[in-house]
Amino acid sequence: MSDEAVKAKTGCTWDKWVWALDLVKAHQWPHGAIAEYVYEKYQIDGWWAQTVTVGYERIRGLRERGQRRSGEYEATKSRTVPVSLTKLFRAFSLPRLRSQWLPDVTVTVRKATPNKSIRITWEDGTSVEGWFTSKERFKAQVQVQHRKLPSREAANRMKQYWTERLDALAEMLAPGGNGRP
Repeated sequence: MSDEAVKAKTGCTWDKWVWALDLVKAHQWPHGAIAEYVYEKYQIDGWWAQTVTVGYERIRGLRERGQRRSGEYEATKSRTVPVSLTKLFRAFSLPRLRSQWLPDVTVTVRKATPNKSIRITWEDGTSVEGWFTSKERFKAQVQVQHRKLPSREAANRMKQYWTERLDALAEMLAPGGNGRP
């Protein structure tokens, strides 16, 4: 994120954030403690407190892009498709529909909140979370986060995989596609 964007939303540039957080030795703190400090001390809202925290951790070499402080990596991808929120959610939650665009993968749905979110355990033990948002009456978005990946290379592979699979999902859901959720 650019210096200008972070300053416009938080009042400080990256240099000032690094100086302020180094002053209290935040590099020695866990991620949650840094975010809470930024939120409480500087009254920065939750999303921006997380942005400042992750940016600081990257600048200080505590994590790479796509990496969590635990050392695990994640891949994220989102897609907006011209279907209702219900149809998009069903394409994830119903095994028969899911297998059409996500073939040859064994997954376990741990939790599904209709039209809101789904939590899946992937066959290799990694975790996939999907969040669903209605954009218009017949337009919805899904954001996929594949977590607990062992390396940056694995995260890059899964990001490409999710790009391809969400393309297949959009094609399936398109008028005249092979799925009828």
